[in-house]
Amino acid sequence: MSFADKIKGYNWDTVKSAILAKTADDVRRALYTDIRTYNDLLALLSPAAEPFIEDMAQQAHRTTLRRFGKIIQMYAPLYVSNKCSNSCLYCGFNRTNKIDRKTLTEKEVMQEAETIYNSGFRHILLVSGEAPKDVPVSYFCRIAQSLKIFFSSISIEIYPMDTEEYKSLIKSGVDGLTVYQETYNRTTYRQVHPAGKKRDYKWRLMTPDRGGIAGFRRINIGALLGLSDWRVEGAFTGLHAIYLMRKYWQSLISISFPRLRPATGGYEPDYPVNDSALAQLICAFRLLLPDAGLVISTREPELLRNNLMPLGITQMSAGSRTSPGGYSLEAHADNQFEISDIRSPEDVARMITSSGYEPVWKDWDKAFLEG
Repeated sequence: MSFADKIKGYNWDTVKSAILAKTADDVRRALYTDIRTYNDLLALLSPAAEPFIEDMAQQAHRTTLRRFGKIIQMYAPLYVSNKCSNSCLYCGFNRTNKIDRKTLTEKEVMQEAETIYNSGFRHILLVSGEAPKDVPVSYFCRIAQSLKIFFSSISIEIYPMDTEEYKSLIKSGVDGLTVYQETYNRTTYRQVHPAGKKRDYKWRLMTPDRGGIAGFRRINIGALLGLSDWRVEGAFTGLHAIYLMRKYWQSLISISFPRLRPATGGYEPDYPVNDSALAQLICAFRLLLPDAGLVISTREPELLRNNLMPLGITQMSAGSRTSPGGYSLEAHADNQFEISDIRSPEDVARMITSSGYEPVWKDWDKAFLEG
């Protein structure tokens, strides 16, 4: 059974009603049980759980220390192109937006990579708009092979591909896949993706499955918070994560919590997510999935990132640029969205250390798979 098959058994409104029906007793049971179920996640996401957020935070903190210790893995995104064939209403790369477009040459990619490497990073995330004609699979294979001299781990957040294309990327040195469903609400999905390949809900939904079959070491999923009710998005993201962890147990599954940020086009989210809701969401996921990686990016402001870190976060970006050429090129293109935490990698690492944690720039190497 694929996830596309599994999700058919879950109706958005029914799941929402189940969340809203949870009581304080349901939350207490979810908090103090030894083995949590999907039903417990619904309780922890519910309005009834709001008075228990402090208890959730303490348990999430203890759970994270037991599973991961006091470490935070560092990574940086490298945007290689902002050309896009889609018209996502919320995205600065929307093909209808009048912005400066650019696809980095391989030489420019290496220049950007060297700047990122010199900041300390050994884990990198390649990001692009969804324009396969401008950045074909062969382009990513070539730059991945070149980037291996700098980085021990290379992930991608680009357009969805088929399994064989993913296998070619893995062979070239890519080991991680990030793909956000954006929203699991089918109606909202159609509304915010009016044109382009991304309009195909099922094709995107099945991307982590194709990545799991291909053999990615790490698969990262999430919903773009603000497009639909965050509680229900959390429930469907949790359902997806549980499925992936069971079926593709060889891959490390992680979850991101990206909130919508201001971008060209001026899209205003219909369901804004406040800081308290974000904290509840992160704690609920840590309690449900003790071994999953939880990721927070520079979309979030620095003080909030400092405070969220002990609640279950295992991976953070720093010093991010969301435009092609943003790290080192004088003439760089327009960005995808505005970042919020503008601290340098050194400043973020200093904060992590002063909080009693250790910033980890490299925690894996392909040599582990050899010999």
